Amino acid sequence: MSAIRIQGLRKAYGDHQAVDGLDLDIPTGEVFALLGPNGAGKSTTVEILEGHRRRDSGEVSVLGVDPGQAPRSWRARVGMVLQSATDAADLTVAEAVRHFARYYPDPRDPDEVIELVGLTGKAGTRGGQLSGGQRRRLDVALGIIGRPELVFLDEPTTGFDPEARRQFWSLIRLLAAEGTTILLTTHYLDEAEALADRVAVIARGRIVAEGSPKTLGGRATADATVRWIGLDGPQVRRTPHPTALITQLAAHEELAELTVTRPSLEDVYLDLIGERA
Repeated sequence: MSAIRIQGLRKAYGDHQAVDGLDLDIPTGEVFALLGPNGAGKSTTVEILEGHRRRDSGEVSVLGVDPGQAPRSWRARVGMVLQSATDAADLTVAEAVRHFARYYPDPRDPDEVIELVGLTGKAGTRGGQLSGGQRRRLDVALGIIGRPELVFLDEPTTGFDPEARRQFWSLIRLLAAEGTTILLTTHYLDEAEALADRVAVIARGRIVAEGSPKTLGGRATADATVRWIGLDGPQVRRTPHPTALITQLAAHEELAELTVTRPSLEDVYLDLIGERA
């Protein structure tokens, strides 16, 4: 069953075609990362899925409902962590989470959610007094308090320090283990690689590649780069068959500091969006 299904989605702003015939299918329970540069159509697509923006044409289904005509009961099934939020600035963290919990028929325990996002020590602090990273954690808490079936996470770890990002990743894995479908947009490619079951790259309003982080854009079968220090100093060789090459070389010389690498997700991503230096 698909949690999200898009067919032929189009959205233009004047003469600019922001989304140009986009197709996408995200199964229930999947963690899916949508990657793309600024202006690629990523945010417009997510806003249409959230019901915050009207589309020009195409078919869109989110949890079996057209988000452009969704009833209030649908919104109770969806959690959203927007790129920027300014609500609840005058409430403490505990007050905000408990207040939002009342909007949902089966919310999580507010204290549990505050602990999950790492804000227990700030429970009595007003939202307007939190740091950027702490405010982002509060946004996440408000997005998951309703025990949603589907969560939209739009650049959720912006402003997080490395430790906070790792804690957030643990939270996402917990939600995924509970069967929550997650649509993640992020500029951190290591985040997409660590969390996503599948990723798609959007450029110029179209999906240009889709697959698992390990196979995206032919990454798994791309030529490997073999580096070593041999009798003649540092050596580099690209080959589709690194094991055979290493076996051949090892028969004739000692291979010091041997490494074998394939293109990183960042390498593939930059090639796909046409920004390879």
